[in-house]
Amino acid sequence: MAEHESNALNEKLRRLVETIDVASVLTEPLSRSIQSLLTVSAAQIDCDEASVLVRDGDEGDLRFLIAIGSVADQLLNIRVPAGKGIAGFVYSSGQPMVIADTADQESFYAEVDKETGYSTQMILATPLSYGGEVIGVLEYINRRGEPPFAAFTPDEMDRAAAFAEAIASLVHAYQSAKLFRDLGEEMLGEAGSDTADVRAWLSNLRESPEHREMMDLALLVREVASRGGNERNLSREVLESVLKYSATKDDFFSI
Repeated sequence: MAEHESNALNEKLRRLVETIDVASVLTEPLSRSIQSLLTVSAAQIDCDEASVLVRDGDEGDLRFLIAIGSVADQLLNIRVPAGKGIAGFVYSSGQPMVIADTADQESFYAEVDKETGYSTQMILATPLSYGGEVIGVLEYINRRGEPPFAAFTPDEMDRAAAFAEAIASLVHAYQSAKLFRDLGEEMLGEAGSDTADVRAWLSNLRESPEHREMMDLALLVREVASRGGNERNLSREVLESVLKYSATKDDFFSI
């Protein structure tokens, strides 16, 4: 391979690694934000158990992306087959659903309880929609305290729908960042045949001052974005101004 071709390939790989690492920086705070909003929303609906399910694969199966409660860690390893259970119905129909007693529902998917040992007695489930498309399901399980539990109210369904709108935006952002990261890692894995050489090259790249500076910038952007809408808008304006200045400077020196 000619030297200029090798340098071009290295530059493409460098940019790919930067994309992967920036995406990784972004997914962690998004995941924490989803969990925090899930916790706040569950408290508003008088629940301790809640979860976010998203599509898994091309067949329409669902998996637990984020969960809170006594069996949260166990749920993250569980898949719900396409069309199964209350979550499957809500995902496919795009309609919210309230179940006052799961014992009276033939459609209730009991396998999740069998795997976790938890007893689901009532469910409030509402779709997560983004851009006109259902991307997941938000579920609240049981009430706080001991049964018998009071039924979920229409007001609580409205609250759940409001929280679902905010959570859906975060889930979409998380999934997008994760997709960039996963695709980048797959492409990187196909880029070199000698695994040892690729790992050594990656190690040197990620230890370089330029790469550390980029990660520092990504962390700063992440921190600013987490402060609120005004801060995000200001951050965007500043970054766009820097890009415009850079383009103007390059045009000036090319004359």
